[in-house]
Amino acid sequence: MSIDSMFVHKMWDDHELAKMVDGGVPFPMLSDAGGKVGKLFGVYNEGAGVENRGRFIIDPDGVIQGYEVLTPPVGRNVLESFRQVQAFQLVRKTKGAEATPSGWRPGKLTLKPGPELVGNVWKEWKTDMAFD
Repeated sequence: MSIDSMFVHKMWDDHELAKMVDGGVPFPMLSDAGGKVGKLFGVYNEGAGVENRGRFIIDPDGVIQGYEVLTPPVGRNVLESFRQVQAFQLVRKTKGAEATPSGWRPGKLTLKPGPELVGNVWKEWKTDMAFD
């Protein structure tokens, strides 16, 4: 979603994104003309008339679980967004019985929250867990 019109989105998809992603973006891009949604999420820059780049991960209950807001010159990492969505899905599925450390990916080790983990994360935190 951006303040750009649906016509600008179509041009962006046809002439840029389609060259990076076969067939273009597989979901509709939404227009926030006037920045109404951007204002609600605190990313609309009134003075410049633009929205900062924001990513919001909202769970099925409508609760924001994660977000990142970047100023326009810095790009986002869509793979990190996917990783975080997968991590939030696992935590939700396990009802918080598992936590995902930094850099976690599906199939990698998780942490088991509880009093016994306090002060012992370092024992569980393996270099290959955090950085591979």
